[in-house]
Amino acid sequence: MVQIEPFLSVGVCSDQYENEEEALYQAVHNQMVAAAWIKGYAKSLNNPDIHIGTMVADGTAYPASCKPDDVILTMRQNRLQYFFTDVQFRGYYPEYAKNYFAERGDKLDIEDDDMELLANNHMDFLAISYYYSKVVDSTKNGYRPSDTSKNPYLKESPWGWAVDPQGLYNTLSQYWDRYQKPIIIAENGIGMYDKVEDGEIHDPYRSEYISAHIEQVGRAIHDGAKVIAYCAWGPIDIVSCSSQQMSKRYGFIYVDKDDEGNGSGKRLLKDSYYWYKDVISSNGKEI
Repeated sequence: MVQIEPFLSVGVCSDQYENEEEALYQAVHNQMVAAAWIKGYAKSLNNPDIHIGTMVADGTAYPASCKPDDVILTMRQNRLQYFFTDVQFRGYYPEYAKNYFAERGDKLDIEDDDMELLANNHMDFLAISYYYSKVVDSTKNGYRPSDTSKNPYLKESPWGWAVDPQGLYNTLSQYWDRYQKPIIIAENGIGMYDKVEDGEIHDPYRSEYISAHIEQVGRAIHDGAKVIAYCAWGPIDIVSCSSQQMSKRYGFIYVDKDDEGNGSGKRLLKDSYYWYKDVISSNGKEI
C-alpha cells in the first residue's frame, strides 16, 4: 500500500501557502504520480505476488432529505471523496474535478508524463478506513466533504462520530460497484472512555460495534464485493490521531497512560481482547 489518507499524509502546513487547498491537491497529485510510478516498477518485476494498492479515509455521505438540493450537494461532496480513487483506478482526472479546480481558480502543475503514468498504472486494490457516515444538508453545509451535519437517526460516540454499521455496507458496495477491485478494511473501530475496575476493563460497547460492522462486511461480500481483509483499529491503545488524546481509546489492550503522558504504561487485556481473539480464530464466524 503506497498511499494512505491523502490529505493527512502530504505534509502541507496551512501557514506556508496562500492557497492551502491548491497546495493540498498539488501534493496529492504528486503522491498519486509517485504511486503510479511504483506500480509501473512492480509490473516490470513480473512477479504475480506483488500487488500495489492505495488507501483513503472514507467519508461517503447521505443527503439529509430527498430534497433535490440535498441530494445534489451530497452527490457533489461524494464526488470529491471519490476523486482520489477515480484517478488511481481509472487513470485520468474526471471532468467534475477539473471543473472544481477551475471554479476555484486552482492551477495544478500536471505534466503529460504524469498523466501517462496514471493512465498505464492503475492500483490493484483499495484500502479504506471507516469509522462513521455523514449527512449533508444544503441549508447548512457546503461543497467540501468535511462540511457535514449530524444524523438524527444514529447514536454517536462521545466524540460525536455517528455509529453506522450499515454505512460500511453502503461504502463497500459503492466502491465495489464503481471499480470492481479487491477491498481491504484497513481501519474500523470506536474510540471510547474505558474504565478499569478491579484490574479489568469491561467494554461490551467495543465488541458490539465491531460485531455489527463485521456483519455488514459479510452482507457486502454476499452481494459480490471482494473484501479480502478486515483490520480493527487498533490492537492497543495509542494517542488518537483525530483528537490527540490517550483517553480516546480504540484498543483491545489497555495502556495505563493518560492524556498528559502520566501512568505506568502497564498493559491490561480488555474483555474485547478475548472476544476478538475468538472472532479472528474463527474468521468472523464467532461474532
